[in-house]
Amino acid sequence: MLLPLVLLLSLPGCLSIQGPESVRGLEGGSVTVRCDYKPRWDTYRKWWCRGAYWELCRILVQTTESQLEVKGDRVSIGDNRSHHFLTVTMEKVRQDDTDTYWCGISKSGPDLGAPIRVTIEPEGTLLTTACYPTNGRAGVSSVSYSR
Repeated sequence: MLLPLVLLLSLPGCLSIQGPESVRGLEGGSVTVRCDYKPRWDTYRKWWCRGAYWELCRILVQTTESQLEVKGDRVSIGDNRSHHFLTVTMEKVRQDDTDTYWCGISKSGPDLGAPIRVTIEPEGTLLTTACYPTNGRAGVSSVSYSR
């Protein structure tokens, strides 16, 4: 019975929140990630967590009902409710920040989230950008999860 649910979550238009599959940054710099969500989730709290396993990821920063921008230790999150996206910025990144992170929406019942692989390269590495469109959007994660 799990297979039909996974297929449903993979269909375009069924995703409640989505972001890039991966982002790269340079050690000492900053990395910014944008995650888009459906308008129905405008007033819900948004969060950013770290950890490869959805059930165990640790929330690093999250919005509140009254604070749409929140700064944590080297990480900030902003919620643009009028355009339905959240932005996370990680500052002074280190190579040990390389990991899987999640953009998420806190709601009653299971939360919603999308995984993003963040890779931090050593200082002095030349980063190149290549875009490969996927259904009209470059590098968009095609799966969202609920927990």
